[in-house]
Amino acid sequence: MEVRSSNLTDHVAATLGRAIVSGDYAPGAVFQVNDLCKTFNASRTVMREAVKALTAKGLVVSRASIGSIVRDEAAWNLSDPDVLQWLLHAKGARLPLIREFNDFRIAIEPTAAALAAQRGDAEAITRIFAALDRMRAAERGEDDSLDADVKFHVAILQASGNRFFINMRHTIDAALRISIRVTNRQKSVAVASAADHARIADAIRAGDADGARQAMLTLLVEARRLLKEPIAPANP
Repeated sequence: MEVRSSNLTDHVAATLGRAIVSGDYAPGAVFQVNDLCKTFNASRTVMREAVKALTAKGLVVSRASIGSIVRDEAAWNLSDPDVLQWLLHAKGARLPLIREFNDFRIAIEPTAAALAAQRGDAEAITRIFAALDRMRAAERGEDDSLDADVKFHVAILQASGNRFFINMRHTIDAALRISIRVTNRQKSVAVASAADHARIADAIRAGDADGARQAMLTLLVEARRLLKEPIAPANP
């Protein structure tokens, strides 16, 4: 019973969350728990938990005797993977958000790569090269290219040893799974270049902080250039 209740809570929170970020509910709109119970045919406990989840994500704020009020976008927690996913799937919002996300990556990932090179943590570097091996396998059609690419970048965040960077890994993971598809489509390739990523990994393993930083920056600046071009249509 608890599992079913939890699943329903997640369903309600996700349904309302997507509606909020899509603009179906304007800032200032009010949710009443009793109304939500009827809409979703669920208990007050489920509704309260769903609203609590949305509150934690910055989407709503509860006021006694008023209800749950939809907040302005400036209050939303964009580092929350759920909020980011909902936004990335909202009509008309994806490309501008991906461009902003790429700018965020440019600010973070080159420094993370440099820190990884400076630390020289053997176990962390092994994880980077394991992801790189998966990318090479993907080029041969033997692995999931998207998952391997994401794992590579997340491994570098972890290798940085910076707890703030490491804490961003879930956000990076969520957004990369969409942005990589877009940039690969712009390059007219199905998979990312393992050779481009190998330059980053090799510099990290060699302890070359400046080289790692520059190799990562080159990769991300190329992505920025691609994202400024007209987006190619997806293959049918």
